[in-house]
Amino acid sequence: MGWLSWIVFGLVAGIVAKILKPGKDAVGWILTIIIGIVGAILGGYLFQLVLGPAWAAGWTWRGFLASVVGAIIVLYIYSFFTKKK
Repeated sequence: MGWLSWIVFGLVAGIVAKILKPGKDAVGWILTIIIGIVGAILGGYLFQLVLGPAWAAGWTWRGFLASVVGAIIVLYIYSFFTKKK
């Protein structure tokens, strides 16, 4: 159930991260969902690594917070590498 949680949270987290991240991003909806899923998995892994396995596991608000934070991190990384100079 853990990976399924991160995928479902990622769908929503990508949208929330895009709304919360300041600045204009030229990222479409499909890429936003992919970034959200990758960010959710990254956020879940990082939060569990730092705060313990039970902190961000499952369908909780803490798990959703981990997903959104991870999605924001991935969105910043994506923006950094795709920025036109």
